[in-house]
Amino acid sequence: MKDAPEADTVFRVLYDRYRLPLFGYVLRSVGGDHQYAEDIVQETMVRAWQQASELDVERAGRWLFTVARHLIISGHRRRASRVAEVPIAEREFEAEGDDIDRILQAWQVAELIQGLSRDHRQVIIELFFRRLTVSEAAKTLCIPVGTVKSRSHYALQALRAALEEQGVTGL
Repeated sequence: MKDAPEADTVFRVLYDRYRLPLFGYVLRSVGGDHQYAEDIVQETMVRAWQQASELDVERAGRWLFTVARHLIISGHRRRASRVAEVPIAEREFEAEGDDIDRILQAWQVAELIQGLSRDHRQVIIELFFRRLTVSEAAKTLCIPVGTVKSRSHYALQALRAALEEQGVTGL
């Protein structure tokens, strides 16, 4: 095991030798997002600093690129699992009449969905709120594809009838 001063020297050499090639690789991998690429390179270098006493300068390149690749993949998975963000600047806080009507209709639909049977409600949630395909919903709910189709058909019929009873049309 290398001592601390030698580990610091190893880290400085790694940083000087690999920072720019690593940044170029990461930048291409993240679609040109400079800030995100800098964050990935910084995290990679932090991990290299933590492991500096174990790393060989001549063989560390492969290790660094592998760490960066894993961070990119983890970041992609994390971003994909989040709900898309809507920048505030694109949306005014003042709601127009149409927006209020849509909000009220959404509340009515949400209340009506609560009135559905448990089985029908689950299918509607999987298909329309979680946006799963029929096959994915069937797998998630552990029921046959045909059952998902028939439950969604009858659930939508019930919702349509209830909306019409309340005078809501055109949805």
